[in-house]
Amino acid sequence: MNAPLRLGVNALFYLPGEVGGAETYLLETVRALARRPDAPMLVLFANAENEPRLRAEFPAAEIVPAKIRATNRIVRVVAEQIRLPRLVRRAGVDVLWSPGGVVPLRCRCPQVATIHDMQYRRFPADVSWLAARALDVLYPATIRRCAALAVPSEFAKGEIVELLGADAGRILVTGEGVDPAFGTPVAAPTVAGEGPYLLCVAHTYPHKNVALLVRAFNRLAAEIPHRLVLVGRPQRGEREAAAALAASPPGRVLQFANLPRSALIALYQAADWFVFPSLYEGFGLPVLEAMCAGAPVLATRAGAIPEVGGECICYVDGRDETEWAAALRAALALPRAERVRQIAAAQARAAACTWDSSAAKLWYGLRQMAKAEVET
Repeated sequence: MNAPLRLGVNALFYLPGEVGGAETYLLETVRALARRPDAPMLVLFANAENEPRLRAEFPAAEIVPAKIRATNRIVRVVAEQIRLPRLVRRAGVDVLWSPGGVVPLRCRCPQVATIHDMQYRRFPADVSWLAARALDVLYPATIRRCAALAVPSEFAKGEIVELLGADAGRILVTGEGVDPAFGTPVAAPTVAGEGPYLLCVAHTYPHKNVALLVRAFNRLAAEIPHRLVLVGRPQRGEREAAAALAASPPGRVLQFANLPRSALIALYQAADWFVFPSLYEGFGLPVLEAMCAGAPVLATRAGAIPEVGGECICYVDGRDETEWAAALRAALALPRAERVRQIAAAQARAAACTWDSSAAKLWYGLRQMAKAEVET
């Protein structure tokens, strides 16, 4: 019987609670790989911030500490290029997967990277000048070094081909998944208080467009009984969002930087509508989570969101607050029968998006890389 493939996972990018959907993608994909009957031997390369979480989450995995604090991005990038290749060699890894999009350039084993999107190029205000210039160097180098790339959507694939000149034939579209727990009924949320509400889950990066949503809500707040519940950490668009919030009626907008998973699921399930004004998504995981939870969705037709929502959600222009206000008004007036139909269709669509399926597509690519290495 052949020994399990030793799969290295470059988790140096992962800062718990800080990297948004990339955290969910990493953890859920590794869980799914570990569940497979032909599961690899997982070798997880950890930073000081995530090592305790990875040890607790994956007790059967081999955890290799890089002994760096990745909060300092420069330290992390340097360690990824200098220290990580030595650790990979000592660990005897067959294939290295880098879900954070950047790989060590001198690593001797085959590599696959996941690049989630090209947000930094389309929305440069989302990142610092220095971070953008670093990615200008590291992303093309990653493409040259990797035997294959993984992306979450056809949209992301097109972006990487257009902006980085990647070979489309070497790009695996793996999709993403949603935990069925989002669709398992739970008790009503307590954090939102009494009465109906609209929910938005998004950090305040400029491209997430949270400020526009708040301004649109302010336009019709006097007409509706709803509150607006925002879940997300402050980011580079926080100043604009705060200015919009300053004009909101007192007590009508609630903000939470972070919530326990159980509370977030409860918020999704009890929301009158999930509203997502983002102008750019490599996938759009919050939309899928809302669909699974049974919340009707109103979102922009931007990036990969139509790939996720299909015709099961409602769309609106993402750059016009007047249109957003009108779309919110129309959504709240949607006939009950149409609302029920839309929710049922969205839940059926979400049920087909599993982390096991996403991981299986990635696993195929990883095994092909290992096989090619052995044959050469």
